[in-house]
This record gives sequence, C-alpha cells and structure tokens, in this order.
Amino acid sequence: MGTRHRDASGRYRSPTPEERSLRPIDHADEPNTNPPGAPPASVAVPDYTAGDPNGFEIVDGGPGRPVPPLFHASPWDGWPAEWNLPILGRTEQLVDVAWMALDLNAHVFSSMPPYLVGASPNLPDEWLDNPDPDQYTSWPKFAHELMWDYQLGETFVLCTARYSNGWPARFHVAPPWTIDVDYDDNGFRRYRTGDVDIPREDILHIRYKGEVGNAHGSGPLEACGARLVAAQVLLRYLTNFVQGGAVPSGVLESEEELTAKQASDLHTQWIDARMSRLGLPAVLDGGVTWKATQVNALDSALTELAGYTEARIAVALGVPPFLLGLPSGGDSMTYSNVSSVYDFHWRGGLRPKAQRVMLALTNWLVPRGTAVEVNRDEYVRPGPLERAQTQEIYLRTGVLSIDEVREMERFGHASRTTGTEVSGVLK
Repeated sequence: MGTRHRDASGRYRSPTPEERSLRPIDHADEPNTNPPGAPPASVAVPDYTAGDPNGFEIVDGGPGRPVPPLFHASPWDGWPAEWNLPILGRTEQLVDVAWMALDLNAHVFSSMPPYLVGASPNLPDEWLDNPDPDQYTSWPKFAHELMWDYQLGETFVLCTARYSNGWPARFHVAPPWTIDVDYDDNGFRRYRTGDVDIPREDILHIRYKGEVGNAHGSGPLEACGARLVAAQVLLRYLTNFVQGGAVPSGVLESEEELTAKQASDLHTQWIDARMSRLGLPAVLDGGVTWKATQVNALDSALTELAGYTEARIAVALGVPPFLLGLPSGGDSMTYSNVSSVYDFHWRGGLRPKAQRVMLALTNWLVPRGTAVEVNRDEYVRPGPLERAQTQEIYLRTGVLSIDEVREMERFGHASRTTGTEVSGVLK
C-alpha cells in the first residue's frame, strides 16, 4: 500500500508530484558500461531487462506458506488514491453481480445428483459419491468448482488414481492458473504444471469457447470486460458519494472575501462536520451558503444505467436478472411466471453448459456406450399435485410401477450397489 503523508497539523494530505514520481536507483549517477558499438539498452543497470522475461513465478515458501488463491495488484509507495489498479484477468476479484451469477449456476448444477446411463453392473462408480475424498466432502463440492471454472473460460480435471480396469477413480479440479497449456511440434495440446509434464490421458480440459490455434478457452465475461469496468466505476462512484457525507458535490459560497487559509479551514470544517453527522441537517452561518453543482446520483440516470449494466452481465452468464434481484423490466411476477423463470434458466442458460460438461466427463470417465448425466428434476421439479397427476397416468399406462414411483418421490430408500470384480483402485 502507498505511504500516506501528513501535513503540519497532522491531517492526511495528497502526495506532491515529487513524492508521486518514481525515485531513481541508488547508483544512478554511475555510468553504464556497455560493450563497444552496442547501443545503450537502459539508463539503469547494464543487465536491465524491461518487464519480466519469464512471466510470473510461484516460489515455494516452505511449510506454512501456502500459495495464495488470488493475485491482486497492489499500489506502491506514493500511488495516488484516485488512480485505478490494473485488472489481472480471471485471477482478479469479480464485481458482485458476476460473482452471484457464477455462484448461482454453480450451486444449481452441483445440486443435481449424477447418475450413469447404460452402465455395466460391474463398472465401479464410487466417484459418483465423491471423486476425491482427499479434496472434497462430496460430489457437489467437485461439481461446484467444475462449473465455476468452466464459466470463466476453461476448467481442468486432473486424474490422480485409476481403477484396475484403467478408468479414472480419483480426480479433482485443478486451478486454471496452475496449468500451462501450449502446442507441441505435432499440433497437440501440451499440459504442464511448473516444470512437470502432465500426460494428456490424465487431464481433462473443457473449454467454454475454443478456437483453432488458441490452446486456452475463453468465457462470456471476457466479452463483457467493458461492462465489468463500468459496473466497478458506478459502484466506486456510489461509494465515494456515501463517503463524502451522502450529499451531492457542491461549493460553499461566502458573502465576504476569504483568504486562502480561511477557505481551506472552512472546507476542512465542512468535510469533518458532514462525515461526523451523516444524514443530519447542516448549519451554516456567517453568510456561508452551500450550492449543489450536480444532481443527486440516486435521482439521476446513473441508477438505471447501473441496473442495466448489471442485468447485461447476468444475461451473459445465462441467468435471468430477476433471480439476482435485478429489475426485470416487466410487470410484477406472480407465482406462475416465477416458477417458469427457473425453467427458462435451466433451458436457456444452464442446460447447454451442463450438457457440454457432462458429455466431456462421459468421454473421459466411462467406456463407450455409458453416459454420465445429472438429474435436472432437483431444480425444475414440478409441484406435488402436478407430479401426482403425471405419475397416475404413468401407473395407468404401465410406464412406471408403484415401487418406481415410491423411489422417485423418495418414499423408500434405494441403495446403489457396484460389482467387486474391478473395484480395486490403483494408486
């Protein structure tokens, strides 16, 4: 964080231009020793290289020094408070509406139980309960991370153990920033973590949007970069509005001519009084009046613009704005069309994502002819009366039996059994 400077009275003040500027290195007065005929590359040390030629490096700090989950830009000493920090892409914090949309999709997806279709009775499937007991407490924790990273552009699933039949038995989601992806001489994608090559059969790379020639995937938030910045700016404006005493910016006018010191003291007294008495009426005397120079932020078009910007971010992630508490732009919702919003969220937003993710898992986890799917009824399940009427038709036509209906409604308990012929796990 930057150093905060105080004036003679002890109050914080803004740094001067000299204090903001970059300071020269200690030996800047020493001339560089360049080889004869070689143009000088820098005014600093002879071996100076612009930027970091090796990208960023993760250094192991030993026991008790875990790698931080997020990387943030930090202001250096003298960084002006009004300057923005650079955005570090998908490793940087998200605006709240994007975070909520990602979290909603990931939570809904993780609440759908997985099941196998067309599986052999001898096919081991313990990973349906928990794909990696060392990392997760259950399948929903794995599914939440899987869908979250997929929406950000790409997700990596790393196999750590296999059954005796060769199919994955233990696997977990690897943080995308720990996996380096490029192309080898044969045009195949090559995966590395640090200096270690990862066999292609041990990693599943699911890209939200993939392009020929681009080893990485891209997500919808990359196309919404401008809207994310706009949402951050509008939020910062509202924050500054509240921090400024919850009153619009304005000027203090005096009937008498003031000296520079008197104007400064009056300004300081006004700020201190407003910050200590938020929302309370101001008392002015001595011919001093306050005059607003701009309209109230809450009464201007900025409020509608902020709502529209956040709604577009939610739509880009496939979430109806109504589900995030944003204005729907229509009439008030009734129970009938509220329930239809969830069905629309599943059909138009979440189902295409879930199908692509589960199809990729199917081709990687189980033999040909077997599929891994999720039960969407956990999210768009109709009401009890509608289900009873439908099941009555199924019973009358012989489509379902009474035991199957009881199992669907969870009136009985059904346990899943797996064969033991190939259930051993190879570490």
